[in-house]
Amino acid sequence: MTNKAVEAHDLVKRYVTKKRKGLFGGERIYIDALRGISFSFDRGSVFGLLGPNGAGKTTTVKILATVLTPDSGDAYINGYSVVKEPERVRENLGVVFSVDRGFYGRLTGFENLVYYGMLYGMSKSDASRRATELLELVDLSDSRHRLYEEYSLGMRARLAVAKALIHDPDVVILDEPTIGLDPVSSRKIRDVLLRLARSGRSIMITTHNMWEAEIMCDRVAIIYKGRIAVEGRPDDLKARLDGRRYIEVELLENPQGSLNGAEIIMSSGNTYIARIEAGVDIARSLEEILKQAKEKGLRVASIRVKEPSLEDVFVEVVGDSSKI
Repeated sequence: MTNKAVEAHDLVKRYVTKKRKGLFGGERIYIDALRGISFSFDRGSVFGLLGPNGAGKTTTVKILATVLTPDSGDAYINGYSVVKEPERVRENLGVVFSVDRGFYGRLTGFENLVYYGMLYGMSKSDASRRATELLELVDLSDSRHRLYEEYSLGMRARLAVAKALIHDPDVVILDEPTIGLDPVSSRKIRDVLLRLARSGRSIMITTHNMWEAEIMCDRVAIIYKGRIAVEGRPDDLKARLDGRRYIEVELLENPQGSLNGAEIIMSSGNTYIARIEAGVDIARSLEEILKQAKEKGLRVASIRVKEPSLEDVFVEVVGDSSKI
């Protein structure tokens, strides 16, 4: 058996829509959602598919989940083809498309999970036992008998993860699992997913939250306009920026071009944060910035050296489509 949890090979998907012309006429419009993407990740790891809205993330997830069929190419979940063996794929895969859909509002969280367990062929007693285990895993045991319609969005997100695990799949794929959640709820979701990965589950998330991907994922791929731009470990991708580092200076006055090469990245009230690309000699760069600030009469509240982040990689790639 392959060590890969998920493998995608040259996936292509084109949507056909119609643009109206006149009262009755129209012309076909072709949208290339995926243009031959390939990626893979190992069992027991966390993989992130990153990209802006409309890049092809959700289309990819739907193909992996056997909801859509690719126009060409294939993908494998635990070695099973999504094109030729969709039933086996669904046995091995749990999916979360939206954290607040697919549940019955007038049932409790516990009853919803039991219902879905029985749809997978479990007896009521087995489904009840599994539901109890999963509610404890996602920290919803105390709310098991509350109606789903009374759940907060964060609670619904955790129940969605539990539902994806009801049939004990080896691979779990989640499409934007923390979108719209408050920081506390987002952290709880991340904690659950990392615990699952440590227990041997293979996790794939889609997101445009670069910070979240950086702290969670063993490997990431950035998708842009239907193509994989880069793929690798976050540290390796950051190393592609040639050790580029920045100095961020918090000022109490607007520098208004007073600091050479400075970019104002944030302003709040009377505070401005300027970002300047550092030279090879960090100490000398700091001295030069402080010297310029003093000469221009700018008061410095704080100063720090910032290492490259996954967000910097994302901006570098998406900002230059010639690299794709």
